[in-house]
Amino acid sequence: MKIEQIYTGCLAQGAYYIESNGEAAIIDPLREVQPYIDQAATDGAKIKYIFETHFHADFVSGHVTLAEKTGADIVYGPNATTNFKSVSAIDNQEFHLGKIKIKVLHTPGHTMESTTYLLINEEGKPHAIFSGDTLFLGDVGRPDLAQKAASMTQEELAGTLFDSLREKIMTLPDDVIVYPGHGAGSACGKNMSKETVGTIGEQKETNYALRSDMTKEEFIKEVTDGLTPPPQYFPLNVKLNKEGYEDVDIVLERGQKGMSPDEFERAANETGAVVLDVRHQDKFAQGHIPRSIFIGIDGGFAPWVGALIGDVKQPILLIAEDDRIEETIIRLSRVGFDNIIGYLKGGIDAWKNAGKELDEVKSINAEAFEKAMQNEPKKVFDVRKPSEYLSEHVISATNTPLDTINNFLDDFEGNDFHYIHCAGGYRSMIAASILKSRGIHNLIDVQGGFNAIKNTSIPVSDYVCPSTL
Repeated sequence: MKIEQIYTGCLAQGAYYIESNGEAAIIDPLREVQPYIDQAATDGAKIKYIFETHFHADFVSGHVTLAEKTGADIVYGPNATTNFKSVSAIDNQEFHLGKIKIKVLHTPGHTMESTTYLLINEEGKPHAIFSGDTLFLGDVGRPDLAQKAASMTQEELAGTLFDSLREKIMTLPDDVIVYPGHGAGSACGKNMSKETVGTIGEQKETNYALRSDMTKEEFIKEVTDGLTPPPQYFPLNVKLNKEGYEDVDIVLERGQKGMSPDEFERAANETGAVVLDVRHQDKFAQGHIPRSIFIGIDGGFAPWVGALIGDVKQPILLIAEDDRIEETIIRLSRVGFDNIIGYLKGGIDAWKNAGKELDEVKSINAEAFEKAMQNEPKKVFDVRKPSEYLSEHVISATNTPLDTINNFLDDFEGNDFHYIHCAGGYRSMIAASILKSRGIHNLIDVQGGFNAIKNTSIPVSDYVCPSTL
């Protein structure tokens, strides 16, 4: 028996490859499926099943394409209805895979079709669970994402999740391995561990939502408290996962259309495309196409695209190094952004050589920021999450979180330059690009963000542990 966790950091998502005696199963595959096919070929195995823990909101699964290419059955738990051929399993149904079995444990609460898959080993003993978004390490799935579809309140879904955890998960042996669907950084929970593998026993001891003396009312309150609004692209990804989508190879072919500067400019004007610049933030600051949006490929790329662009049907034109175009398109497709219509061939150098206009973001280091604040205090905008800001911040700073930056446009009015920062420089450059695209140019970005500011004499608030907020 082989179990391989295939963890994708930018999505904080875990897919799983399981093989036994020449038969393989994939749990919650990513959009690009060739690596699973290649792994099975290397093992001399046939992919028999594709198990989906639920209709994912934060990424587009590869189930449809993988089934088309391998003939494997797509398996969901109860209450799942799709526009493509799939199996809606019943609770406790078992699927044979080589010498092992995969047992369906219906665990509604995150969504009503949410299912945990229990792997029973060759000795017939419970070995591991693939818990999807039902149980994370340190947390459980948020119960607000499916409330409209389920015609239930988030409190009702939370109560259902409480029952699922206590009746189906916590009754398993303590040594059963937990393979979750996500880790720290995912928007599908609020308190996830950085670890990606644990055990039932560890979670009973450390996970706040699995306390043995917890009442249902306490669970509902704690699980629903402090939930931030989900990104607007989530329902669109659920729709794609239920109804199907284009093969990623078609998306790649369409997006890999290199355009000259004139063609690129014409396409942007005629289609209303978002011009998305994915280079490093320092390069974007030094020179970029006016009104383009920066979201760097080397940061939390796909989730920020989903949160800030929102509409998966929005046409997108890319600016990236030529050798990273394919990677960028694949990572966009993982969150359902398939309408990439081309890229600027030769990148910014080609644009510059064509004599076209460039814009820049004024950016200074923390030491220069310190001197500027000593001479005359200026407006400072902190674009980190509220929890980060409350934990520790520049005393004079205003919190304008990146994901809601458009709600604070009026705060940036005036002729004086305003300073913006995040934790390390990535998010503040995204914010700067959005603000400049809205006609706000009186900005100065602080390089290195709060991590660098803390090493200066600029007054900051007393530190508060984020876990206590």
